[in-house]
Amino acid sequence: MNIKRWISRREANWQRLETLLNRVQRRGLPALSAAEIQELASLYRSVSGDLARAQTHNVGPRLTTTLQQLTTQGYHQIYQGKQHQEWAAVGEFLRWGFPAAVQRNGGYIAIATLLFLLGSLIGWWFAWRDPEFITLMLPDWLIEQVRDRGELWMGSMILGSEPVASANIMINNLRVCFTVIAGGITAGLLTIYILLINGILIGAVATLVTQQGLAWPFWGFVWPHGAWELPAIFIAGGAGLLIARALVWPGQYRRRDALQRYGQEAAQLLFGVVGLLVVAGVIEAFISPQPWIPDIFKYLFGMGLLTGLIAYCQRSRPLNPR
Repeated sequence: MNIKRWISRREANWQRLETLLNRVQRRGLPALSAAEIQELASLYRSVSGDLARAQTHNVGPRLTTTLQQLTTQGYHQIYQGKQHQEWAAVGEFLRWGFPAAVQRNGGYIAIATLLFLLGSLIGWWFAWRDPEFITLMLPDWLIEQVRDRGELWMGSMILGSEPVASANIMINNLRVCFTVIAGGITAGLLTIYILLINGILIGAVATLVTQQGLAWPFWGFVWPHGAWELPAIFIAGGAGLLIARALVWPGQYRRRDALQRYGQEAAQLLFGVVGLLVVAGVIEAFISPQPWIPDIFKYLFGMGLLTGLIAYCQRSRPLNPR
């Protein structure tokens, strides 16, 4: 290889890469246009190849060191910049994207919420009218503990193993929500069933604890984490109904296009649901069962979380001033 000729042919690329990297270092990656970012990536790959060639042909330590510095700087600027952009995108989604997705699909979420509430009403109605209904819906050990011993069961299963319990709660809640969303591929039948049956179970449990005079501590346990856990389930139900809509009633779209469009909406809702359930799992393990926290504070804490969530989901991106 003619080293002088190779250097003269490649030197302009090295200088151009150095110029772009210096701009990025001073002002950040957004200082470059889209075309310049593509150019930066292309030059980085090209100079990386030049470095390998320089090392192979022993062109001299000075040039090799210069190329190593360029490639090292390029790597950090490009890949760290990408990581920064990815985290910035996550932050942007949490600030504005998820609330916007909830607002766009509020009708589906409302239907999912009504299905759950309908199930709760059914469970409450039948449990009050027929005590045998409770035995059909709830396990015997739970009924025995509440009805015969006058004790709630939730906190005793968590206290002393909060970290493990928190992880298990998150996993279980995520599994339920994933199933609710995936149930959309059954034309929404599985989604509707899960929402109804969980509502019926809540209605039956609520009736049982009320009959035994345990409603206040029971809802004191449920409120702190339920303020986010239950809305997360409703949002997941809305996502499942979106997928069902694409399959059953694609409207003006081809079914494949409808699945893509509504599936993207469902995915955005899912991302937000995961965050809600992670926080709810921590609260359910570390706050909800703690006997040293008065129930009134648990109610107030839950109401604060619910109020904050409602306000958050009503956020709108501010208009850019002209």
